[in-house]
Amino acid sequence: MGDRQDPINRVRRRERAVEDDDWIRAFLQGARYGVVATECEGQPFTNPVVFVYDQATHAVYFHTGRAGRIFANISQNPRVCFNASKMGAVIPSPTAAGCDVEYESVVVFGKAEVLAEEAEATYGLRLLLEKYTPDRRYGVDYQPITPEGFARVAVYRVRVEAWSGKRSVRER
Repeated sequence: MGDRQDPINRVRRRERAVEDDDWIRAFLQGARYGVVATECEGQPFTNPVVFVYDQATHAVYFHTGRAGRIFANISQNPRVCFNASKMGAVIPSPTAAGCDVEYESVVVFGKAEVLAEEAEATYGLRLLLEKYTPDRRYGVDYQPITPEGFARVAVYRVRVEAWSGKRSVRER
């Protein structure tokens, strides 16, 4: 691993790789939050975000303010890495190097784009709202986003170029 010839989504520990796209989709749909990694002038940054995976567009959507690190970094370099993960039990060992942890995770690679078209941005926001507030209805339980709101909010779409799933679960 580490060879520049390896695919970007190659999992080093092959026994932990999940190559089932249905499992990856289901994991992303159920994950509560993720972390987006951006870069600026060689300095990497990670930021937690709420997100939604949309199977119809094969993309991850999230939003931030237009003033901030994510917006500034993506404006300069749209390449991102996105991770959603879930930690399970710690697996003790008699040796420090033998300790492990149960986990499941997905990493997505792609380019983030700020959605400039109001209809596309609204689509992304509605997906987020449906995921996180499924009991509330757009335009009924809360007001639709206004042009002033779009001036402050950046809605991102990351089309999945590559992804990988990984899991380590202890046999019980």
